Amino acid sequence: MNEVEQVKQKIDIVGLISEHIPLKKMGLNFKANCPFHGEKTPSFVVSSERQIWHCFGCHKGGDCFSFLMDFENLEFPEALRILAKKAGVELKESSWQAGQTSQKERIYRLNHLAAEFYHFLLTKHNVGKNALEYLQKRGIREGTLNTFMLGFAPRTNNSLTNYLLKKKGYKKEDLIEAGLVSQRGSEVVDFFANRIIFPLIDHRGNIIGFSGRILEEQTMASKYVNTRETAVYHKGDGFFGLNIGKEEIKKENFVIVTEGEFDVISAFQEGIKNIVAVKGTALTENQVILLFRFCQKVSLCFDMDKAGQEAIRRSLPILEKKGFTTSVIILSNGKDVDESIKNDPVVFKKAIKNDIGIYDFLIDQGLLKFDKNTAEGKKKIGDELLPFVAEIANEIVKEHYFKKLAQSLETSFESIVKQAERIKKTSIIEPKKQDLKQKKIREEVLEEYLLALIIQAENFPVIVKKVQEVLLDFLQKESSCQKIISLLLKKETLSVNEFVKILAPELLSCFNTAFLFPIAKFEDEKEYLEEVGKVAGELKIAILKAKITMINDKIKEREKETGDEDEEIENLKKELSILILSLPRN
Repeated sequence: MNEVEQVKQKIDIVGLISEHIPLKKMGLNFKANCPFHGEKTPSFVVSSERQIWHCFGCHKGGDCFSFLMDFENLEFPEALRILAKKAGVELKESSWQAGQTSQKERIYRLNHLAAEFYHFLLTKHNVGKNALEYLQKRGIREGTLNTFMLGFAPRTNNSLTNYLLKKKGYKKEDLIEAGLVSQRGSEVVDFFANRIIFPLIDHRGNIIGFSGRILEEQTMASKYVNTRETAVYHKGDGFFGLNIGKEEIKKENFVIVTEGEFDVISAFQEGIKNIVAVKGTALTENQVILLFRFCQKVSLCFDMDKAGQEAIRRSLPILEKKGFTTSVIILSNGKDVDESIKNDPVVFKKAIKNDIGIYDFLIDQGLLKFDKNTAEGKKKIGDELLPFVAEIANEIVKEHYFKKLAQSLETSFESIVKQAERIKKTSIIEPKKQDLKQKKIREEVLEEYLLALIIQAENFPVIVKKVQEVLLDFLQKESSCQKIISLLLKKETLSVNEFVKILAPELLSCFNTAFLFPIAKFEDEKEYLEEVGKVAGELKIAILKAKITMINDKIKEREKETGDEDEEIENLKKELSILILSLPRN
């Protein structure tokens, strides 16, 4: 048994996945909302017996390795190392593994060295004296500096470069790859200069990049500069502070999302740890998926300027799609979290408790923005708010806000609903084209369901006998499902783990999907058997109809070629008659 198989044998997939998302027992399997796409009805299924998972919404699936790779955005060697450590399996790392992981690990190591270097300059070296005094004036304590590993990049543009090249033995190419330097001709210089450094750390504790804030306010340079895109840093994927706050976020099942690093740090010093800063002007889909691993409620606390309100509007559809409970924290004593806390932390804490639902916030803002007493004002309020309210998934919640808007605008509920429907239709610029590969014909749906009923049956011999009676002579054995059904009909008993050993590799995915397929509860074996008979009968009809259509097409094609009947057409018509007679009479 190789190392990979040893790890798979020792890792319980239910335990692994439940560490990342909550699972609920459903019959033999476990279900959850899929962490890889937005949904409100669980379609993510995990099997303890088969040690596999599958989502019937986005169609992702696999084993413990594929889950960790997808969930944590890892390459296979990284996932193998993590799970091997968890399983207590010692890896003898091969050269191909080392080659595949070297780039990311090299960047992580470089970033860690850079963070330690910047932190030393801020806290221990005279070159960081002014930056340290600036941070102290902002009320940042020594312990906080260490917790967030804040640092300082000096004005000289080669201090980090020299440290990493000369003292640590790295190459220029390594520093370029990590985004720590900029190229000037054949030379490289430090990317950050005369800036306070905030290490950007992912939820696993890896330093993926840095954000640098100017020290001199009067300069024309950008206030903040972030690491450019690298193999490990992608703007719009992570948060500042998540590595520190994730346990509190899990505990509270609630996160405050704000804009800046100082907002998070000031809140942290007041004991508020379930807070993160978004690196951009609005939440991205990847960030929302990441947050969903830790909580189900998000409170947005952006600046109340035009940009902040626009960020709230842009964040809403993504949060709604994922099923978050979303609210807005309104600051009454400062332009941002940092300023509000400095003015009075008690007021900020009250603002958190008094957060308002995001739709209530949008309605309130719309009523302030336009004059609700004029027809034109009412139109503008409706045009601005209805596209959001119309997209609310829960019909009860949607009706609540339709009524609130109708009352606020002093118009009828029916008018609001009609206008919402009109706006929803006109806002669709281009309907999404359905992927023909994903569009399943009835025959495929029936054969997948029948396969699931056979595999998951408690009384396998009885079910097989029923399917044989109805369907045996009609299986085409062209699709994966029908091939597997044909194999199952030859067996008297079923041991799932033994059966999969004889399956061709290309059939395994189809079998696993059917094994995890969620089947409704039946009163007893009789009802289950009736369902099997019904589905087998419908599949028989679907197969016959598909074959009838195919033969009709062949007859038409042949008639075009010959212009008259010949022996081939005559034989096709005979075959067609037999098939038509095989169709059950209503």
